[in-house]
Amino acid sequence: MRRGIAATALVASIALAATACGGDDSGSDKADGPVTITWWDTSNATNEAPTYQALVKEFEAANKDVKVKYVNVPFDQAQNKFDTAAGASGAPDVLRSEVGWTPAFAKKGFLLPLDGTEALTDEAKFQPSLIEQAKYDGKTYGVPIVTDTLALVYNKELFAKAGLTEAPKTWADLKTAAATIKAKTGVDGYWGSTQAYYAQSFLYGEGTDTVDAAAKKITVNSAAAKKAYGTWLGLFDGKGLHKADTTADAYAHIQDAFVTGKVAAIVQGPWEITNFYKGAAFKDKANLGVATVPAGSTGKAGAPTGGHNLSVYAGSDSAHQKAALKFVNFMTSAKSQTQIALKNSTLPTRDDAYTAEVKADPGLAGYQGVLPAAQPRPALPEYSSLWTPLDTELGQIAGGKESLDKGLSNAETAIAKLVPDFSK
Repeated sequence: MRRGIAATALVASIALAATACGGDDSGSDKADGPVTITWWDTSNATNEAPTYQALVKEFEAANKDVKVKYVNVPFDQAQNKFDTAAGASGAPDVLRSEVGWTPAFAKKGFLLPLDGTEALTDEAKFQPSLIEQAKYDGKTYGVPIVTDTLALVYNKELFAKAGLTEAPKTWADLKTAAATIKAKTGVDGYWGSTQAYYAQSFLYGEGTDTVDAAAKKITVNSAAAKKAYGTWLGLFDGKGLHKADTTADAYAHIQDAFVTGKVAAIVQGPWEITNFYKGAAFKDKANLGVATVPAGSTGKAGAPTGGHNLSVYAGSDSAHQKAALKFVNFMTSAKSQTQIALKNSTLPTRDDAYTAEVKADPGLAGYQGVLPAAQPRPALPEYSSLWTPLDTELGQIAGGKESLDKGLSNAETAIAKLVPDFSK
């Protein structure tokens, strides 16, 4: 999952209007010239895109028969834009697709199966769970280029001042630690998010999820889910626990408080590593602590696996698809992923990209350590959309405008419309 994409809608719309997409490009290539493919990159336009643009130039220098039209599309707009473009047979040849989009687009027939193609030549070198997450109906529709998960990130200096030598292992431990930090330092110990994606770890801690995809059952209002969200809600009230922020700028408020040392711990993803280091509290990178999110009452701890795949448009002609497959292979290689990790502080998806230099970054090394506890999403095309009604209801619950029972009942009703063949 990505947050805080810097490019504006205006810039994106101008760029998209000026850029020919997959179906339109084929007529512009000269018979004896290079094939031109279009890539929609959904990375952060400020912190990440320059690294990808540099890799595009490297690819073109090594492959004179292919040119790449690079377009940076704001992450929060890309899913709908690609859906519209693909339906009109004018999508880009390559898309940087959030892992939740991949099965949804595959179900619609918009993506090319990559099994046995040049794009997946190194399939065995990728983390198996990430390849599995790129599948739909038994076929692979994306090659993982970056991955992420959530972790409890904390300020080691504040923890040390409070006499705490390690990160809390359970949510109950976190509550106790927050009170201790407040008493010893005057700073809040923890500030939680009301967003559904960030609350997902509480569900895993109780051995449940929003839905049981295998059983085709909605479980967001189950006893286990109520217990999970009850724990989540309890972390907005108490000594050293910051109250819930339900404003539109909550994400920025929490992030700013953490990087300036005004709160000792939050739950966050590796896409913010670069911004952590820009903050006054983490000018010494070694001050950043990264730990697995605390466990629930079952003893289970984990967070959702996020990240992005590179996918190829099924509507492009064979020449463009061949060039696109070569490009995907290059961009997801160990060499490219190492470069991306070092420049952007994002997590590689293959073990051979975790070089000694990459692991020298405490943030990257820390998140690599929590990846084994990450839980892949089920191959359910609608899965990512299930968080949308929960975002609304959890905000109402945390803001005291709805009871937990009422909010989860509303969420259950909304989710039932998204997966109408699921039982309650």
